[in-house]
Amino acid sequence: MDKETLKQKILEVIQKKAASGGKSKIYLKDLQREIPDANPRDIKNAANELVKEGKLEYFSTGSTVMYGLPGVGMGLEAGVEKPEE
Repeated sequence: MDKETLKQKILEVIQKKAASGGKSKIYLKDLQREIPDANPRDIKNAANELVKEGKLEYFSTGSTVMYGLPGVGMGLEAGVEKPEE
C-alpha cells in the first residue's frame, strides 16, 4: 500500500471513530487493528507525517501517545495552564 493511500485510511479511521461519538483520540495499536494489511512501522510513519502536515495531533498521557484530529476532544493544552501575557 502506498503512503498516500495509507494516510487517507488513517484519517478515515480516526474521523469515523470521532463522528460515531466514540473516542476522539486513538492509540497506534488501534490503528494497526483497523488497517491490518499495512506494516505497523508504515502506519506509525504515516501518522507522524500527518501530524507534521497538521492533519492530526499528538496527545500524550505520559506513558503512551495517541493520535486525534486537531480541535476535536481534549487537546494537550487542556491540562496546562497558560501563562498570562
